[in-house]
Amino acid sequence: MGSYVPSTKEERREMLEAIGLKDYRELYQDVPAEMYLDKPLDLPEGMSELEVSHAMNAMASKNRVFSTVLRGAGAYDHYIPSIVKYIPAKEEFLTAYTPYQAEMSQGVLQSIFEYQTMICELTGMAVSNASVYDGATAAAEAAAMCRDRKRRVTLISAAAHPDTINTVRTYCYGTNDELRIVPVKDGKTDLDALKEMLTADVASFYVQQPNFFGQFEDCTAIGEMVHAAGAQYIMGCNPIALAIMKTPAECGADIAVGEGQPLGMPISFGGPYLGFMAATQKMMRKLPGRIVGETVDAKGERAYVLSLQAREQHIRREKASSNICSNQALCALTAGVYMSAMGPRGMAEAANQSMAKAHYLAKGLCAIEGVSLKYEGAFFHEFVTVMPKAEEVLAALAEADILGGLPVEGGILWCATEKVCREKLDETIAIVKEVLGK
Repeated sequence: MGSYVPSTKEERREMLEAIGLKDYRELYQDVPAEMYLDKPLDLPEGMSELEVSHAMNAMASKNRVFSTVLRGAGAYDHYIPSIVKYIPAKEEFLTAYTPYQAEMSQGVLQSIFEYQTMICELTGMAVSNASVYDGATAAAEAAAMCRDRKRRVTLISAAAHPDTINTVRTYCYGTNDELRIVPVKDGKTDLDALKEMLTADVASFYVQQPNFFGQFEDCTAIGEMVHAAGAQYIMGCNPIALAIMKTPAECGADIAVGEGQPLGMPISFGGPYLGFMAATQKMMRKLPGRIVGETVDAKGERAYVLSLQAREQHIRREKASSNICSNQALCALTAGVYMSAMGPRGMAEAANQSMAKAHYLAKGLCAIEGVSLKYEGAFFHEFVTVMPKAEEVLAALAEADILGGLPVEGGILWCATEKVCREKLDETIAIVKEVLGK
């Protein structure tokens, strides 16, 4: 490591003498001797750029990329306009760092400000932050926002995404708070159970809309129930569905969160994604991360600044309600470009087509003997079918270059987006029919 330290050997010797040491190894005297690296690492010889390119391409070729994707469960294959990939790849955005110096960061600050504005328009909420790591983190951070001295319990619907439930559980474990799971009835949150579980120690309730099974929850009724119990209401939303469904604000939510991946980010092995967060004016000062605002400079011209950021997140971490210190700025920029390129009409069209094609697929599958919907409620672009020979069906679809739905308890969770053409949906139905007819 010494070669990376900007000081001479003599300067390092003087610093060691000042603290009573002779060698830098004495700084690590508490580390077991067997952990020391006393010989060079067994690394292969370096390769040329061409050799590295061949090696990386060989590794990439092992990935299976399906031409048709009928699987969602948190990562969705939507159409992405070419401009969405081009603008975030520009060097001035790709290499940008945290915009602490506003006068040097106007472009990045404006991109974040525009993103926040569009998230507020999409959710109907008063204020949005500059995004957090992913949708599950956003849900956990929202739950942390709602806790106080008297109310330390978080409720979450069992119909939420399993990864979201586990992330909220991890946050609760870290702060020694309690998480209680509200059971599911017929694919949706059991409202009778929720009413009983909304006790005086409950800080908030989180519901996903549409939920993990694709079902639409009665979010307005849930909001009224949660507020009647004195708790805060958190809605986790699919941003594409928000283009056509009631906004969280219209449902009475205090905080709206979600995974921003459908907003221009391609599906990939784990990201990078972004979690969006928006809240009412009352909850603004509890939002984690940072909020970019618009002001005027000394010449009276429009300028952008970091308006709100809790310093406890950096220098008094033990007193902070959140330790989120960064944001997914490049992903937020991507989402902002996507929403700008698509516009309200384009996003609504993507949502309507996704829902229409999912219902077409569901109708075709359920016309096959032995296949039926597991849940009868209204759904967006995902649904669960009871499916015999599930493994054989998915294997046959994979042979036809179609990624089928996700196996879940009691069936298969299917998804359709605007990218899937009718011919591929008909082909999927025909393959399932052939497999089950054997």
